[in-house]
Amino acid sequence: MILQALKQYYDRKPELPRLGFEEKEIPYIIVLDREGRPASLNQTYEGSGKARRAKRYLVPQAVKKTSGIASNLLWENPEYALGVKIKGKKARIAEQHEFFKKRIADLGDLKDDGLAAVKKFLAEKDKASLLEPFGETWKQLLEEGGNLTFQLAGETGIVLDSPLIKDAIRSALSEEGQEKSICLVTGEREPMERLHSSIKGVWGAQSSGANILSFNLDAFNSYGKAQGANAPVGKSSAFAYTTALNHLLDKDSKQRIQVGDASTVFWSEKTTEFEQKLADFFGEPPKDDPDRNTRAVESLFRSAETGAFSEGEGNTRFYVLGLAPNASRISVRFWIVDTVSGMAGKIRQHFEDLRIAHGQKGKDSFSLFRLLVSTASQGKAENIPPNLAGDTMRSILAGLPYPATLLQAAIRRIIAEHDISHVRAALIKACLNRSIRYSNSNKEKEITVNLDPSSTNIGYRLGRLFAVLEKIQEEANPGINATIRDRFYGAASGAPVTVFGNLMRLKNHHLSKLENAGRRINFEKMIGEILSGVDDFPPHLILADQGRFAIGYYHQKQEFYIKKLDKSE
Repeated sequence: MILQALKQYYDRKPELPRLGFEEKEIPYIIVLDREGRPASLNQTYEGSGKARRAKRYLVPQAVKKTSGIASNLLWENPEYALGVKIKGKKARIAEQHEFFKKRIADLGDLKDDGLAAVKKFLAEKDKASLLEPFGETWKQLLEEGGNLTFQLAGETGIVLDSPLIKDAIRSALSEEGQEKSICLVTGEREPMERLHSSIKGVWGAQSSGANILSFNLDAFNSYGKAQGANAPVGKSSAFAYTTALNHLLDKDSKQRIQVGDASTVFWSEKTTEFEQKLADFFGEPPKDDPDRNTRAVESLFRSAETGAFSEGEGNTRFYVLGLAPNASRISVRFWIVDTVSGMAGKIRQHFEDLRIAHGQKGKDSFSLFRLLVSTASQGKAENIPPNLAGDTMRSILAGLPYPATLLQAAIRRIIAEHDISHVRAALIKACLNRSIRYSNSNKEKEITVNLDPSSTNIGYRLGRLFAVLEKIQEEANPGINATIRDRFYGAASGAPVTVFGNLMRLKNHHLSKLENAGRRINFEKMIGEILSGVDDFPPHLILADQGRFAIGYYHQKQEFYIKKLDKSE
């Protein structure tokens, strides 16, 4: 199903390279005159810093390189293309260069001026001396070892743009006598692909690429078949799905997001507006447009009113594929198939679950990265617990409860840092409400966006009480450096009976320091209202109630802030 969907995507994208070709960044171009003499050595880099990129060219598809010698056609690194030493041994480099020349010779005697110039140049024994006059550019080429190709002086394109050369490459691909089998993707009988092209762009996988479908050991083979024959995929289908997936995973792609170790790509059965917007819902907004995420989420909620994703393209199939590195292979973390309207509804629900009261500068939505990094030690992406990103993404897009480890991680960070931030409170609320919704329990009501005085949950009430006691302490001791939250939050939220007795006695001392008698009475009434129906402080709170404790504390603090704001206004 995955390969079929990728092939369908390839078939509807005419701008993608056709069979036998791929787009490749080629940083260096050797310009030759018609006698094969180098006229110039050009760099194709554009931009600077992290944005520095080489120009892309349509070139013959890269060969799979293992321990043997295999060369690309008319484009390669300097060792293969020029026979100059960079890292390898001289004897091996000589073999590589001969193989590079042989591949060009295999094209036959084509009447092409550019190809003739390349052959004349390659016939030179000391090509390095011919390129040394190009000074700094030649030195950079040797230092980088970047790919290069050739161009005929006076022409605008590279030698590989020649129609004669392209036709020769296509005819070589369609030669008879290749082993045929029933393709698992199309169901048609066609030449089988023995080695599938590598998939690049998956975070954490090998930089040279890894395989999503491969058989490289005898233990993986069956019935005496070798490599691709164990799962026969036609050459055209294998090229289609690998080209489509590499296109989706490209660093410039707008149809991929990276959260933790999960590289996630998405596409629809036919062109839709939704497939271009999904990355904006979850991705981290660029620095020059920090509100992009917020605008995308707002448009998503408006679409529920306007029916933008429920009519027309709403019934179009939508695919989401999550990939993660696994040694020399790529593992499928999750695969979700839905309709555009179904997916839009699940994403809306995710952001609805996250909504919680906040200050004037707070936002109603967060990128998935911000949610996950709030659970990580020191707020660093590399400390996000393993598998959490992929599991969370799958829960959102499949409309399932969030992973239990997400709630645990958020609560652990709060206890460790004594910081119940907006993003952590929103995350805990979302986790708890989804758990309630999918437990089919009518006994428990969902947590509200704002303070809920009617809630009888002991964790929520004690969280509110803790916030009131802290507020009393702050007003009794203006400018205090450390409050009861810094000293007692972990114990209060985990084992209330061990600390609340002392905190209630300490509260009396703090109230006595307040000069405003009306303020003292208001605090006493507030505490009485919170503790009504509470017989005793429990010895411990389960994880879910620790989460409600955090929400109760957060809600009560927001209530104090709102009242202070109203008073100042």
